[in-house]
Amino acid sequence: MARAKNILWIMCDQLRYDYLGCTGHPTLKTPNIDAMAKRGVLFSKAYVQSPICGPSRMSFYTGRYMRSHGSHWNGWPLRVGEPTLGDHLRKIGVRNVLVGKTHMAPDLEGMKALGIPPESMIGVHVAECGFEPYERDDGLHPTGRPRPKYDEYLHKQGFEATNPWEHWANSGAAEDGSLQNGWLLVHADKAARVPEEHSETPYMTRRAMDFITEAEIDGKPWCLHLSYIKPHWPYIAPEPYASMYSTADMIPVIRSERERSSPHPVFGAYMDMRYSRNMARDDAREKVIPTYMGLITQIDDQMGVLMKFLEERGLLDTTMIVFTSDHGDYLGDHWMGEKDLFHEQSAKIPLIIIDPSKEADATRGTRSDALVEGIDLAPTFVDYFGGKVPGHILEGRSLLPLLRGPTPSDWRKVAFSEYDYAMQDVRLKLNQPIERCRLFMVFDGRWKYIHASGFRPMLYDLETDPEEFLDRGDDPECAGIIARLQAELFDWALHPNDHITTPREKIAAYADNQLQVKGGVLIGIWDETELAAIKDGIAQRAKM
Repeated sequence: MARAKNILWIMCDQLRYDYLGCTGHPTLKTPNIDAMAKRGVLFSKAYVQSPICGPSRMSFYTGRYMRSHGSHWNGWPLRVGEPTLGDHLRKIGVRNVLVGKTHMAPDLEGMKALGIPPESMIGVHVAECGFEPYERDDGLHPTGRPRPKYDEYLHKQGFEATNPWEHWANSGAAEDGSLQNGWLLVHADKAARVPEEHSETPYMTRRAMDFITEAEIDGKPWCLHLSYIKPHWPYIAPEPYASMYSTADMIPVIRSERERSSPHPVFGAYMDMRYSRNMARDDAREKVIPTYMGLITQIDDQMGVLMKFLEERGLLDTTMIVFTSDHGDYLGDHWMGEKDLFHEQSAKIPLIIIDPSKEADATRGTRSDALVEGIDLAPTFVDYFGGKVPGHILEGRSLLPLLRGPTPSDWRKVAFSEYDYAMQDVRLKLNQPIERCRLFMVFDGRWKYIHASGFRPMLYDLETDPEEFLDRGDDPECAGIIARLQAELFDWALHPNDHITTPREKIAAYADNQLQVKGGVLIGIWDETELAAIKDGIAQRAKM
């Protein structure tokens, strides 16, 4: 019997595009991820649908834009009834399994209103965003939060503490042995107290391999979402990764003084956020970035472990492998910390897809410059498993054509991303109403247009200004460019996929086959002769 197809979907948290060897970093060592790129397609223009964890992930997990699924911020529940990848895969007999992070918040009010117990089978499916949670761990466990299974694991290894996640895996030690809190940027150059083999990244790799081993018994096809917590903060790494890189390995900071001279109000407010002011400091960058690089190389080493494991079990020939990130990290570039806005360092992500099918042999080791969105993964997965992509629900496009040949002539001409800053101090700085705290990015591969409700737009020309230093949003010479991209945004905003309960085929059939007349609803017909002619036309179409 032929072995079932599977998908291993690997996601890092806050890994930016240019921090891999295969995407051009000159000193960062990622030989295993580079080897993955040589076996598949590396997408050089992949963008998230929101540059922050929760909304971005909800777009990945639903295949729908933020404006459609409605989860605009971390911790905002995905409403009950919002279709997810898990719903689409379950219909075609595929398990959708989670190991790691989702940032999903359950819609408890919605479940209560519908009488769905959260602990029931349906309740778990809804609360976990359509995933079967083999082991969920969102990776942020300060004292007072629910404890992860990883805590139990650390306790069993002898790492005693009230909060071993923080005190061992995400804190360092001073020379006198005192605890150095890994949340604080000043301690980013310390080594985590936990030995490397017991740190979060290898632990989650082992849990993924545990699932794959168990899944081989029933032989049912699966999509496994292995969602790593790192290199997201706390920025602290175990040895040998903590001391693997130094300031000599850092690439030059990408920023310009002219960015701080009369900036766009929203950009200016973000540059003034605490995390931006701190990460813009050279001493902070020099502590954080070598550690960030070490955490990436640790992930790369685990890719080597994982690929060997799959090879030994003969799974490489039937398993699609996807490697990506939920967004980037400014790391002090553009005078910014965190993510939030739409510069390349934040909204652009690495995306490598290995399609094991023979049809994909011609594209192995190639780079695609097609505009790709995070919402494209859900239809790609359904397509790979042989299912029919529900185009009235999923707003992305299957990437299989790009994995198996040249970019189709009708491929998208622009990519979209959204951001809602209503939960941030920026709203207060700008005195904006909650419903007006909206940003929208439209990118055509050269021009990046950002609509900011209540303010002038931002505009960057990545052909002549690849560093995005010069905002031309108020440049009269760019009025035509702005009008064109505004029209793209307007058209996109007016045509969401929001008839999710009614497939397009059903809509088409209603008029095409005169179903109203067939059903006996005879509106506006003059007489029996006209009715007979209509019925004759219906009969003729039925023969075609």
